[in-house]
Amino acid sequence: MSENIKTSAPRDAQWREELRKRHTAKERGAIPRVKMPELPADYRVTNNEEVNQGLSREQAMLEATRCLDCPDPQCTHGCPVAINIPGFVKNIERGDFKAADVVLRETSALPAVCGRVCPQEKQCESRCIYNKMKKEPVAIGYLERFAADAAKRVDAPTGEAEIVLNGIKVAVAGSGPAGLSFAGDMAKRGYDVTVYEALHEIGGVLKYGIPEFRLPNAVVDVEIESLKRLGVKFVRDCIIGKTLSYDDLMKSGFKGLFVASGAGLPRFMGIPGENLIGVMSSNEYLTRVNLMGAGREGCDTPVAKGKTAAIIGGGNTAMDSVRTARRMGAERVMLVYRRSESEMPARLEEVKHAKEEGVEFMTLHNPIEYIGDEKGRVCAMRVQRMELGEPDASGRRSPVPIEGAIDEIPVDMVIVSVGVSPNPLIPNSVDGLEVSSRGTIVVDDSTMCSSISNLYAGGDIVRGGATVILAMGDGRRAAASMAAALEK
Repeated sequence: MSENIKTSAPRDAQWREELRKRHTAKERGAIPRVKMPELPADYRVTNNEEVNQGLSREQAMLEATRCLDCPDPQCTHGCPVAINIPGFVKNIERGDFKAADVVLRETSALPAVCGRVCPQEKQCESRCIYNKMKKEPVAIGYLERFAADAAKRVDAPTGEAEIVLNGIKVAVAGSGPAGLSFAGDMAKRGYDVTVYEALHEIGGVLKYGIPEFRLPNAVVDVEIESLKRLGVKFVRDCIIGKTLSYDDLMKSGFKGLFVASGAGLPRFMGIPGENLIGVMSSNEYLTRVNLMGAGREGCDTPVAKGKTAAIIGGGNTAMDSVRTARRMGAERVMLVYRRSESEMPARLEEVKHAKEEGVEFMTLHNPIEYIGDEKGRVCAMRVQRMELGEPDASGRRSPVPIEGAIDEIPVDMVIVSVGVSPNPLIPNSVDGLEVSSRGTIVVDDSTMCSSISNLYAGGDIVRGGATVILAMGDGRRAAASMAAALEK
């Protein structure tokens, strides 16, 4: 084990005691939470440059100083991959960014990604002791991004101990966050890992689903290169369940398969006019723009470019779509959501950015019909105004139509972002695999093992919809369980 990893030991390192002596708890608590530097809204809507610019060295070290180094750090319990948060944060405070990155990579295969897109406010930061003190929590997500980025700038070593190969082959279907997390953990254990990706780019939803103004492709590529250095192999343009079957993999000598094929099947609302030209799913829209370069100079991939665009939904994918439409030249962009703004599942930061970029929020409205012109193109939508009724099973108040309150609004592009369903290829192609009524693969929650003993699954193909970090947690659990089973 490297000296850097030793210095990140949880509670008894001498340097951590020295850090405590530098500032009292009262002094640490008096430091205001750092503000993320951002590109100006009027500039960023003209391009795909990353909006959040990252913390400076000085900002990161000062924010890390706010951490009280709690005896029982609840922030770690709030992280689905159990990152040693005080360990990496205190390394930032002392200025050892390489050590901070090493601590992160002990449990996370994608720290530069997670620092950008994970909902820290609902996970690690929600457990921070400052919340009980009525103060803003430590900016753990910003610090995670800083540590991962800073380590690359100073060419930090990966920090992994020497890997002893065991010669056992395992396969992964899908190169999104669940698949990459699983692959990294298995490679560290000495397994011969091959990741099969159906598309022509590695990264799954990280590439096709998340715009570069939120997660640059270059950041994803750096994390993938880290996995390649661990020995992980990647095969593009190969669809497990079609190009290669489960049986083909087993005949090729693979001893286990982890399915992380995601939920790429879009849902629609089943209302009149959804088949009109100019009405599409957020999956199609974002894939065309993010992965296939639609709208960029020299790119042949077509995509609708409406002047008046309506995006239906209130999650992060809807926010990505509405902000992309703004960048693609739409003059008026509306987010149509059937509940109130306070009930939107999207991250608060994404809502803030969308508003700054001129997006109109039509909350408590629900589309009931799209109207086409004589050429079959969408030209208007009819929306039902709503009010909030009693709470539903999720605890949110159910939207109820207001009788007779229907408006017709001109639009020339509609992007539907009301959810996705699991990719059906693998569930439908493996004999004996238990599948739920929703099309998800049924697994044991603790092991992620399916009804087939050497087939494990995680991420959206199990959950139906998951955050990046939850999918990564599934990958880690599956790796630990598969390794334990194969080493019996």
